[in-house]
Amino acid sequence: MTGSAGAIVNGADHTIAPAYPGQINKSTRTDSAPSTAAKGAKDQQAAALRALDRAAHHLRSTEPGGSTSDLRALDAMIGDTKVVGLGEATHGSHEFFAMKQRVFGHLVEEKGFTTFALELSWTAGLRIDEYVQGGPGDARQVAKETLAGSPWEREEFVSLISWMRQYNDRHPDRKLHLMGNDIGAPKLGDAIFDRVLSYVRANRPQDVARLEELYAGLRPLDDVFAYLRKPVAERRLNATAARQAFDLITANKGGGGDAYGWAEQNARNIAQTFAFTALDLSDPASVAAAEHLRDRAMADNTAWWHRRTGDKMLLSAHNGHVGYLSTDPVMYPTTQGVFLRKALGRDYAAIGFTFDRGSFLTATTLGSPWSKVTVPAATPDMQEYTLDRVRYRDYYLDLRTLPAAGRTWLNTPRPTYDAGSSFKKDPLPTLAITQAYDILIHLNQVHAATSL
Repeated sequence: MTGSAGAIVNGADHTIAPAYPGQINKSTRTDSAPSTAAKGAKDQQAAALRALDRAAHHLRSTEPGGSTSDLRALDAMIGDTKVVGLGEATHGSHEFFAMKQRVFGHLVEEKGFTTFALELSWTAGLRIDEYVQGGPGDARQVAKETLAGSPWEREEFVSLISWMRQYNDRHPDRKLHLMGNDIGAPKLGDAIFDRVLSYVRANRPQDVARLEELYAGLRPLDDVFAYLRKPVAERRLNATAARQAFDLITANKGGGGDAYGWAEQNARNIAQTFAFTALDLSDPASVAAAEHLRDRAMADNTAWWHRRTGDKMLLSAHNGHVGYLSTDPVMYPTTQGVFLRKALGRDYAAIGFTFDRGSFLTATTLGSPWSKVTVPAATPDMQEYTLDRVRYRDYYLDLRTLPAAGRTWLNTPRPTYDAGSSFKKDPLPTLAITQAYDILIHLNQVHAATSL
């Protein structure tokens, strides 16, 4: 979940004033006469808009259900790709979350996708998947249990989880899975330690005492934000212990097999979590290194699942994680998307989202309550201003085959709306869109997601 830990926005419902007056209604936008100095840029923008118009495919709706014939062009863009990253420009807009369920359902039916991977803790993903496979509970109760404190604690994800369970009830021979590919935040929990120890007790009893000793000071980790207030030196010692436990598991693989594979992966996620939480919050370089580690961990976990199961996967995360370029390259120098492209080659593709105006949920500080923010129509200096002048209200296009005028325009870094776990309005971050994604979905307006 991208975003800084600083207090960026205050209040319960914020409207961010536009840098330029007007520009509110897509259908009534007007531009003042360009100066001589600006004529070249206006000509380039006009050429880019013509290219975007030619490349755009109309998007009928973001809501799941109904015909998906408008997504047929997306099928061709995805081709034989095995893992598709589908981003979001905010961590709190209904349309992004609803569209993910719609796209996943379409890919399940048309391209044989079977796993929905989410920027969610590995352990929470295991619990949700247990329910999706027919386990106890109901979708709302499981969502409240596993998504509390995360950006996904929303009605839209109850809908996704419920739909996946219903699909599996109807298709017992071709079940869907949900996996969390992230470190153990906001909590790792205790059950994952028992999973590793159970394997060792059954297969390597001589290592049980040492593993219990290494894990004794680590479990349970039920509140990562509180844990980060512990001294850095203590957290780094714990990270060393978690790594030693992982090394102990991998030192003797025996015959390998499924049981070993899961034990190794569970131990890996414990080590990933404690390595990440060894960061020094007072040192920007340490924070950036931790975010680098986290993006690599998410990519490693996703690639592990794909290789282990053979599943085709839709990966859901923020734009800044699924893409190849972040709006904050200092904090996020190498994204999950870059790691996945290196690991999977052309079997990975990244889809980004943009939006022209609307509302979303975000937090004022890392770990604080989420509240609603509203932003106006994009201003003329922003990427979304040109994107929103395309003939379709909502649409998608293949950036890889976009005519040169469009690619050149979107390859220039310009301000863009980008909200993760927090939102910075002044200045907005910049992004060269064609460097970040393979495919782009643009929406005219978004609305805040619904909290549980």
